[in-house]
Amino acid sequence: MVQVAVCGPAAATDVELTHARRVGELLAERGVTVLCGGGGGVMAAVAAGARSRGGLVIGVRPDDGTAPGPAADVSATVVTNMGQARNAILVWSADAVIAVGGSWGTVSEVALAMRRGGIPVVALGGWRIVDATGTPVPGVRHVTTPEEAIGAIGV
Repeated sequence: MVQVAVCGPAAATDVELTHARRVGELLAERGVTVLCGGGGGVMAAVAAGARSRGGLVIGVRPDDGTAPGPAADVSATVVTNMGQARNAILVWSADAVIAVGGSWGTVSEVALAMRRGGIPVVALGGWRIVDATGTPVPGVRHVTTPEEAIGAIGV
């Protein structure tokens, strides 16, 4: 079974939420297991999209599972109690990573996926990493639609 991590900010824009939900729908329609952080924002939107199409969603939580706040409608939860270190678990469990939008946590997941190597890493909107001269750093594939994101990971 193919597993795709979908990362993005808890404090997401309406466009990011719409894109994340559509990414979840498209992944579920292809029988892909969705991995996410299990919280609100992009995580909740991708989970809602996947679940609306009968998809399997695994939330990899940074806490002990008792923290208040929004939670995604996931099929199962992995409780790590590792804070943001859980990002490594999320990325290493994935066959591809799609980042929807940008935040410091999202950038860390993208960086971990690039350091891991060997898997597609796609950014749908969000931040772009540039070097000291302002030249975009190669590796992450930037797309503008959920459909392009799915196409870029080859599922």
